[in-house]
Amino acid sequence: MENTPKTIIVSNRLPIRLEIRNKDWVYKPSEGGLATGLSSVYNEKNNIWIGWPGAIITDAYVRELIETDLKEKRLYPIMLSQQEIERFYDGFSNDTLWPLFHYFPSYAHYARSYWNTYNEVNQKYADAVLRVAAAGDTVWIHDYHLMLVPQMIRNQAPDVNIGFFQHIPFPSYEVFRLIPWRESLLKGLLGADLIGFHTFDDVRHFMSATQHLVALQANANELLVDDRV
Repeated sequence: MENTPKTIIVSNRLPIRLEIRNKDWVYKPSEGGLATGLSSVYNEKNNIWIGWPGAIITDAYVRELIETDLKEKRLYPIMLSQQEIERFYDGFSNDTLWPLFHYFPSYAHYARSYWNTYNEVNQKYADAVLRVAAAGDTVWIHDYHLMLVPQMIRNQAPDVNIGFFQHIPFPSYEVFRLIPWRESLLKGLLGADLIGFHTFDDVRHFMSATQHLVALQANANELLVDDRV
């Protein structure tokens, strides 16, 4: 079993939500379709899931107990601080990317502190993957919270298969280019071997952005990145 290639699901949150009550805790199912939609993949063989458990845990002893407990369920928690949640999740993900990707650029807020923390937290997720990934594994990364993770993994583990799926629209190049860190986001995604979107228009917008901003050679829906398609 140890040598069988596995799928590592990576999303902002785990498919469970952790609630802390004093030094006791309970697990509840996460809301939303992602946990339901990927449950069959997660439950196969030795597949694992990496994500935030939905609670800020400051007690080191409790944190260690929870990490051990979750890993027995093949759930690998990313522990985030209050500041990381404020800047990575509430900040860059939902105060910058979300409004812009939904064509509300006037609501997008650009803050260097948001971007710096987004980088740092994406690296946390990538590091968690690298601790458990082996050659031949498939890493399946989800959504706009983790756009830098594919390339972060690619840099250290070129022999794993990396997929990324975007669960919100990808905006037109004219809108996407408003992001000061647009090239870094694109290069982060291009660490993946396969990138999925909801609609043909989303694919077209992404292809246009890559050709304008990082000058990649395109053929239909394929991009040549270094020596990879």
